[in-house]
Amino acid sequence: MTFSRTLMASLLMFSLPACAQSTAPAPAKKAAAPAAAGDAAIRQSLTNVVPNVKITAIRPSPLAGLKEVVVDGQILYVSNDGKLLFQGAIIDLNTRTNLTEASEAGERRIILAAVPAAQKISFAPAKPKYRITVFTDIDCGYCRKMHEHMAEYNKLGIAVDYLFYPRAGIGSESFQKAVNVWCAPDRKVAMTSSKAGKTLPKKNCSNFVSADFTLGQKIGVDGTPAVYAANGAQIGGYLNPADMLKALEKQSK
Repeated sequence: MTFSRTLMASLLMFSLPACAQSTAPAPAKKAAAPAAAGDAAIRQSLTNVVPNVKITAIRPSPLAGLKEVVVDGQILYVSNDGKLLFQGAIIDLNTRTNLTEASEAGERRIILAAVPAAQKISFAPAKPKYRITVFTDIDCGYCRKMHEHMAEYNKLGIAVDYLFYPRAGIGSESFQKAVNVWCAPDRKVAMTSSKAGKTLPKKNCSNFVSADFTLGQKIGVDGTPAVYAANGAQIGGYLNPADMLKALEKQSK
């Protein structure tokens, strides 16, 4: 479960009404201590709700009075005094730019750039112009359709770095199919065969499938194929080779 869902669940739990209320006068409240200043107040407030929260960064936001808080690669907005939380997108109406998505893309770029090459199954031309990271599911129809065009992507200078995201979760049939691919003697051949619907021998070896799935959850993957440009921007799902190239050229500008 992502932090955002954990946080919302925790907030709802704390806001449940009591089953019964006493009719006795409420005891006099002590004067509240002055709120901790700045970032410390925000950290304390979020930690009170989710004790193990990992805050990556706290920085100014486009809105006065709010700080942009990065948690698990996701963006939240919290008031400077740590009392109010806003979860949603901030849009620049002049440029029609999603400023929240731009911040999240920056975080994804850092996270995805840290994934070692040994964790990926890559299909790349000799001198790629662009690289995309694709979270894929062996049983996903559009993932299979995308893979059918692999030679065309590569011909256009697009390298595809695969990470697994079995949508049914860890331990599912799709998860095992991903493990079978990873443990095959030639992973690229196995990936192509498996996406063509062929049944591979069941295997078990040290693999990254669970790590890929957890990484996908961290950056907010909610469907497959989930395609990300090198700058962390989410391209979307399946695009044919020509449209993928246009999308990547737009991102490069």
